Amino acid sequence: MTDEATARREGLERLRQLEDMDEIRKLYVDYGRHLDTGNFSAYAALFAKDAKLRLGPVMRADGREEIERVAAATISPAEPGKGAVHVLGSPSVELDGDTASGECVWCAVAMKDDGTPRVIVGRHVDDLVREDGHWRFAVRRGFVDVGAVG
Repeated sequence: MTDEATARREGLERLRQLEDMDEIRKLYVDYGRHLDTGNFSAYAALFAKDAKLRLGPVMRADGREEIERVAAATISPAEPGKGAVHVLGSPSVELDGDTASGECVWCAVAMKDDGTPRVIVGRHVDDLVREDGHWRFAVRRGFVDVGAVG
């Protein structure tokens, strides 16, 4: 292979990695957005067909249909003064071809009945997979690092 062909191939590989990272970043952003708006169908579509969701004892599900059902039964969409808002930190992602691993910090803020905020901070540890040409969560594990404050 010529130096020019090698450079072109390496450039295309770097471009693919950047595109992968951008799509995975959007996956993380869409996760919180779909939960907070109550779009549980779009939320479930972020997961691989046979994904596993393990968010402590609160949300445990296998496969998209069960993930959608469990999310709809567990999460209240945000309304003024109600529901929760999820804030997700920038993920740390390691690509490995059509799979990846990732981790991000999250914060969920909700209003308690007395009008004061309740804050929970934790992290997601993820296995990701490219499925049907798109990045999806294959396994999403959630951990609470700081319990409800306030």
